Amino acid sequence: MSLIVLLLLPFVGSCLAAVLPHNARNAESILAGLVALVGTVQVALLYPQVADGGVIREELLWLPSLGLNLVLRMDGFAWLFSLLVLGIGTLVSLYARYYMSPQDPVPRFFAFFLAFMGAMLGLVISGNLIQLVFFWELTSLFSFLLIGYWHHRADARRGAYMALMVTGAGGLCLLVGALLLGHVVGSYDLDKVLAAGDTIRQHALYPVLLPLILIGALSKSAQFPFQFWLPHAMAAPTPVSAYLHSATMVKAGVFL
Repeated sequence: MSLIVLLLLPFVGSCLAAVLPHNARNAESILAGLVALVGTVQVALLYPQVADGGVIREELLWLPSLGLNLVLRMDGFAWLFSLLVLGIGTLVSLYARYYMSPQDPVPRFFAFFLAFMGAMLGLVISGNLIQLVFFWELTSLFSFLLIGYWHHRADARRGAYMALMVTGAGGLCLLVGALLLGHVVGSYDLDKVLAAGDTIRQHALYPVLLPLILIGALSKSAQFPFQFWLPHAMAAPTPVSAYLHSATMVKAGVFL
């Protein structure tokens, strides 16, 4: 399975989950679980290609004149996080089947859940800085929808807004930092950025872009001084907290 198909799989699953009947808890959880499980197996099978420092790379031309193409890359680090996103997603899908009440609108839950899974997967296998920031902000958007899933509760709405404001503002800082980083390197391609460490550290803009990128990372991972949003986000259903706040979204800051 190509990386592009792997990335599209959760988003296709999300669209399917959204149109299933209101009371289809079994079908929804099976769909989400199968999408995550198939992705997990496919990522696991890629291990020999990244085990010894190899990098899997796929590129689709989009705006080559601006250096903006759809680039997907997987090295050992991205492989580990992809396995985390999909493997834990499989377990949480099963758990959510027994956690969610029959009265809950499960199509909405699993549609947002799978869309978040796709956004998180896109983040860790992005091979372009602008593309990484795009998926970074998608995780904030879908986490807002998942945290505020029980929107009739004031604490859920408050927690969702707080998470969106903090991580969204951090994402804007990250965007500016990524634009400066691409300017310094002369490319937004992640492989070129990773190979230009000395050039970046010696540049006059380094003291500016480093704090901006750090703000993005620290706000997303709820590290000091941005840790205050995370307890409020626990108003979400427990499967959301288990997946977003323990296994995936806060790990995005660590990944970055």
